[in-house]
Amino acid sequence: MRTIESPPGLVEQAYAAILDSICDGQLPPGERLTQAEIAGRLNVSRQPVGQALGLLKAQGFVCDAGRRGLKVAPLSAELVHQQYEYRAAVDALAAAKAAERHTEADLAQGRAILAQGRSVLAEGALAQVIEIETAFHGWIYETADNPIIVEAMERLWAHARRVIGAVLEMPGDWPQRVWQEHLTIFHAVAASDADLAAELARAHVEAARLALTESIGRGAHD
Repeated sequence: MRTIESPPGLVEQAYAAILDSICDGQLPPGERLTQAEIAGRLNVSRQPVGQALGLLKAQGFVCDAGRRGLKVAPLSAELVHQQYEYRAAVDALAAAKAAERHTEADLAQGRAILAQGRSVLAEGALAQVIEIETAFHGWIYETADNPIIVEAMERLWAHARRVIGAVLEMPGDWPQRVWQEHLTIFHAVAASDADLAAELARAHVEAARLALTESIGRGAHD
């Protein structure tokens, strides 16, 4: 977990640092959270950490741990299903519109993200893979040229990052698989094939949903 150096916006910085650590698995589900320990790791006082944890609790990222305070909330199969059910519809629409509305500048940006992704995958750092995964999907939403899609996904994306991190950590070289699917979606967008882009985007989301819900289900019965 990175330290925080500058005083402005300490609550926001603490929130982002804790959320990043939840999303990339540094703080796994069930991990106990104490203000004192986190404040020490972030090099800040307890007050902004307490406020940040309050925000994360309200959003469902952390939950009560009885008398022991707070812990990282478990990732439920129901939450994954609901989130991906929503994303399947939105991502398919965004990919179709991106195929219809993209410009050459949009495609150049997409190629740059894909090139960066290949470099990140070679390094293998989960936090960086999540970041470039976020960048690719953000590129599709922006290229769709529909501000409502962008706004709606910005509200969801904190939770989506956590689920994406869980998918990428599953056995079976999921980072490479996910990135290959990104390539096929990009090529459909670049070819202005709206139907294919929508189909591939929906399949991309559905494959991750099925695999992760099955993985969570197996864990519940271990």
